Amino acid sequence: MKALVAEKPHDDAAAVYEWASVHDFLGRESEAIPLYERALELGLDDSRRPQACIQLASSLRNVGRPDEAIRLLEGFPGGGIVGDAPDAFRALALFDAGLPGDALRVALAALAKTLPLYGGAVRRYADELPPGARQG
Repeated sequence: MKALVAEKPHDDAAAVYEWASVHDFLGRESEAIPLYERALELGLDDSRRPQACIQLASSLRNVGRPDEAIRLLEGFPGGGIVGDAPDAFRALALFDAGLPGDALRVALAALAKTLPLYGGAVRRYADELPPGARQG
């Protein structure tokens, strides 16, 4: 992959994103983070941009920066190729940030969309959960 990336111009957003993904896949999140940020700055196409944001948020969470991951994914639209992944990764970051109630609310709201029979009830129960205070 390194050789393929080297064939591309230095400012090729897609190549930088793919290189970040390789680092991420290998568990080198600290090295992936600045690459994801650079790819986003350079301007990724509409199919890669959502993936880069989610993968960046996941990497931030994995290196102990859940608050940054939460900010990145707050209000981030799902759909398309990523589906409800933004909500799933935001729920994980909320949990890691010591906000398990908020994490549960986000996860249940995403789940409710998939429940044809009980979706409304699950959504209402999720909405009734008290706002989370940081724990831990």
